[in-house]
Amino acid sequence: MNQINQKMSNEILPTLNTHQAQLKNEIAKRRTFAIISHPDAGKTTLTEKLLLYSGMIRTAGMVRGRKSGKFAVSDWMGMEQERGISITASAMQFEYQNIIINVLDTPGHQDFSEDTYRTLTAADSAVMVIDAAKGVEAQTRKLFEVCHLRKIPVLTFINKMDLPSRDPLDLLSEVEQVLQIQSSPLNWPIGSGQQFKGVVDLISEQCMVFEKSVAGGAKPALIQNFSLQDEKLKKLLSFQELNQLQQEMRLLKEAGNPFRQDLFLRGEITPVFFGSALTNFGLEPFFDAFIHLAPPPGIRLARTLDGQEIQVHPVNNSFSAYVFKLQTNMNPHHCDSMAFLRICSGRFEKDLIVKHIRLNRQMRLSQPSSLIARERNSLLEAFPGDIIGVMNSGLFQIGDTVLTDAVFEFPPLPQFQPEVFAVVRPIEISKRKSFDKGLELLILEGTVQLLKRLDDLEIYVAAVGSLQFDVLKFRLKHEFGVEIDIQLLPFKCSAWLIGDPNSFQKPSQSLVVKDFKNRLIVLFSNPWEKDYAQSKNPHHQLLDMII
Repeated sequence: MNQINQKMSNEILPTLNTHQAQLKNEIAKRRTFAIISHPDAGKTTLTEKLLLYSGMIRTAGMVRGRKSGKFAVSDWMGMEQERGISITASAMQFEYQNIIINVLDTPGHQDFSEDTYRTLTAADSAVMVIDAAKGVEAQTRKLFEVCHLRKIPVLTFINKMDLPSRDPLDLLSEVEQVLQIQSSPLNWPIGSGQQFKGVVDLISEQCMVFEKSVAGGAKPALIQNFSLQDEKLKKLLSFQELNQLQQEMRLLKEAGNPFRQDLFLRGEITPVFFGSALTNFGLEPFFDAFIHLAPPPGIRLARTLDGQEIQVHPVNNSFSAYVFKLQTNMNPHHCDSMAFLRICSGRFEKDLIVKHIRLNRQMRLSQPSSLIARERNSLLEAFPGDIIGVMNSGLFQIGDTVLTDAVFEFPPLPQFQPEVFAVVRPIEISKRKSFDKGLELLILEGTVQLLKRLDDLEIYVAAVGSLQFDVLKFRLKHEFGVEIDIQLLPFKCSAWLIGDPNSFQKPSQSLVVKDFKNRLIVLFSNPWEKDYAQSKNPHHQLLDMII
């Protein structure tokens, strides 16, 4: 009997090793990252140019080219195309130089910070885009702080070097002072503004001089490579330009921060690149460096149902994933809902049966898709790091964990304090059913938050920023055929209330309500009133963020 068991083990072991080897190989090929920036720094254009260089699109659509009817591929929603801004995070998967790229394009505007934060949890690294003329702006700082807290490695791309720009050394200094991280430039700009001609690789000291294309930024830029001593380079650059470049390179060698991969992976140093997403100058060297520097999917933390913290290994653990985003009506012909799952471990196969931890039930993950913005491509398998979309029949909520064998949950995603509040009603009473359905789906999606009076007689909608109400109005009209009336309430901030509500001394102008999970939240007319409430209630907590 022992001999039979040994024989069976010997037959099974090579199969397991083969599966693990395949899994390791697939994981090593994957890079899952988010692009973060202040609005208008150029992150959506950079995302689209990655599609261009990977061969996924033939011509770049250019965010600013709205008169021509072209839009950035990742900005698929009607309101995004109308306003020229990213409103919802989008996921795209494609191949670049034999590497599988999962890119998450996030909204830059602070009003959509909740969506951006949730998306960042699905990323293994981030690309921070900085406007060369404006430097580190407010929203960039906030998003970087999230990356820093989550120990997400950050690469920096200083964009718009083709326009009037600040001194590159000043920009590096600002990154270090404002973000409290070391910066290590891996290439350096040759000129700026109209004189921006290329970049020099600071390791190989090879100069890449770009040629302006007739197609502008719609086609990849043409590159000529020269050594610093090449006589041809001296014909392309003036004596002053070449002398300044050599001086700056000497200064960087003497006083700059040498790049170390271990410090980068720990989030202590950021490699810096220069370029122009508009003209494509500097993009190819940045993309080529990115796939070598950015980490593949790694270990993730989770908790068992009794609260013990565990590590989830992408190879050693069986399939697990969590929902970080819901999106309604990606297909305009059907009122459908898509759940975006980040795979954390194991191999996914079509029609996989998984356990839904929150509902404590088995379910089939049906119609799985890989995504390029709103376009869906059916898939048969996927691996850690991949973002897949599955049909949501109402069973998923943001933060849900699904897995096949072990029982654990990935950390819940936090909810930010809302700062604008309103009563929302359909203008036409006959549209009430469509209004209720649309509002329910958009609340589950996280477009706005739902609040209720303690007696359940009135409901309110709340948002981190007022632009979310614009999105709510636009989408209810265009996706559900319902026009709404929004009556703003006189509250400017809020906090979740932890403690006995009966002993809470409420300021006269404030209002205590409950959120969709029946947690108490206090609405304040101004920040001073909030501070006063906290001072009067030392045995209570007022939280700006809750999990």
